[in-house]
Amino acid sequence: MEGERVLELASASEEETRSLGERLGRFLRRGDVVLLSGDLGSGKTCLTQGIGRGLGCRGQVNSPSFVLMNEYAGREVLYHVDLYRIEDVEELDELGLWDYAEKGVLVIEWPERGAELLPGDGLIVELRPGELGPRTRRLRFIPRGVRGRELVEALGAA
Repeated sequence: MEGERVLELASASEEETRSLGERLGRFLRRGDVVLLSGDLGSGKTCLTQGIGRGLGCRGQVNSPSFVLMNEYAGREVLYHVDLYRIEDVEELDELGLWDYAEKGVLVIEWPERGAELLPGDGLIVELRPGELGPRTRRLRFIPRGVRGRELVEALGAA
């Protein structure tokens, strides 16, 4: 990723993480893919809840841990996917998961589970614990391709 602009932001609380997600959600459009990487409890679902707010989605955004994917209607449809329980990446191919990106915004938790099948363009968000307490987070927004660069630039300017 040499030459790519990586944006690093800090969050002091769960609500601040949601607010960062909301800022990002305002820039997202149909076809965008956002990959969320981080340990259990790192704030991936909080960030996605904010993305849902930024997309104008109605209802509570919850983790799809037991159903693989949740769908939320808004300015764009949010497809929230959790790959944590995927054991065989071929399952993803059979589900036609990537077709959903063409219909809305695809946000994927635990992208490491299907790395070889993920689309090349988009945005990776790494969520890590912060240094100032148990609810603080460090978020790294890493662009992949042209669209990823556009999103990082927009988020950095907001």
